[in-house]
Amino acid sequence: MTSSKPLARFWEWGKNIICVGRNYTEHAKELKNTLPTEPLFFLKPSSAYVREGSPIIQPYYCNKLHHEVELGVVIGKRAQAVSQKTAMDHVAGYALCLDMTARDTQEECKKKGLPWTMAKGFNTSCPVSDFVPKEKVPDPHQLKIWLKVNGEMRQEGDTSDMIFSIPYIISYISGIVTLEEGDVILTGTPKGVSALQENDEIEAGIQGVVSMRFQVVRQKCRPL
Repeated sequence: MTSSKPLARFWEWGKNIICVGRNYTEHAKELKNTLPTEPLFFLKPSSAYVREGSPIIQPYYCNKLHHEVELGVVIGKRAQAVSQKTAMDHVAGYALCLDMTARDTQEECKKKGLPWTMAKGFNTSCPVSDFVPKEKVPDPHQLKIWLKVNGEMRQEGDTSDMIFSIPYIISYISGIVTLEEGDVILTGTPKGVSALQENDEIEAGIQGVVSMRFQVVRQKCRPL
């Protein structure tokens, strides 16, 4: 797929991060959420990206930071109201992503009926791996994704367990929000999300494809 910009560094210029929630049955159950009948999605700002070599920052207002490992789908061609049949034509490749979540903040937002931005969109809330070209992933619905904390396996899942397929997600979202070149869709997380502590080491991967490693540091106070 020909691109006007370097898709291998999509995190430097891509506009949107679109996250699909509750797309694995067991994860929805572990958080006591009802199963969706249509994709539930929300946005992170592009400033949420962080790359290996830099830390994940736990915000000063967060006391329960959770990890969520996800397959990211990198858009290579503008998609507006596309069909499921043609949806994959708009995919340039993939990446491993983490949807870092200030869970206590999210719970408070839910209670008050407020947006999730502080819980999901803070700086470094989207760690991202190297770009994986589409040609290197014959079937994105047959991938094993995993995450370890301090060497202990916390999350293991198979993308075949997603409730909504990637073509369905792309078609659904593009009918509401136009997807642009360089945008990334996070396709949901399997069960096993759990809390992190300062100085924890996170290692995550797509089996046989790509991996990444991060350390958690805590923001001590609100910047003045």
